[in-house]
Amino acid sequence: MDAPLVRAARGGSQAAFGRLVERHQQGLRRFLRRAAGTDADDVAQEAFVTAWSSLNRLRDDDGFRPWLYGIAWRKALTMNRSAARSARRDHAWTQERDGETSGLGAEDRLALEAAMAKLPGDQRAAVTLCLADGWSHSEAADALGLPLGTIKSHVARGRDKLLSVLGDKP
Repeated sequence: MDAPLVRAARGGSQAAFGRLVERHQQGLRRFLRRAAGTDADDVAQEAFVTAWSSLNRLRDDDGFRPWLYGIAWRKALTMNRSAARSARRDHAWTQERDGETSGLGAEDRLALEAAMAKLPGDQRAAVTLCLADGWSHSEAADALGLPLGTIKSHVARGRDKLLSVLGDKP
């Protein structure tokens, strides 16, 4: 049933491939929504793009539908694995960040993050390396490519700004 369209598409007919898309897109999206739990529209679109560029790999022209669904399924699995990895990284980052500021309440933590965001970039980097990560001033100077005196003043000024935001300095 799909074989004539597949052969025409393999020959370069975009119209024939468009007909294949029309014929299979609803079923493919329905399958992905039910089985994969991913963004069915995105995965289906990626699957059709891959199918178009890989038509020469299809061995049986009548087997287009199962071949297409296989492509989509593998893409959905990859997307799910990627989302899971991303969620684990986000969770680890949140845990690490919360652990670093565990002595602070939620309100103070938000105030600290807002104050850090207001610091100029070089100053924020110096404060982060020296105060949060425990680097020496000379290590921070080497890493940031700034003179040692500049790092020391960035750290001192940054500390003062942060302490004033948190209310620990008169």
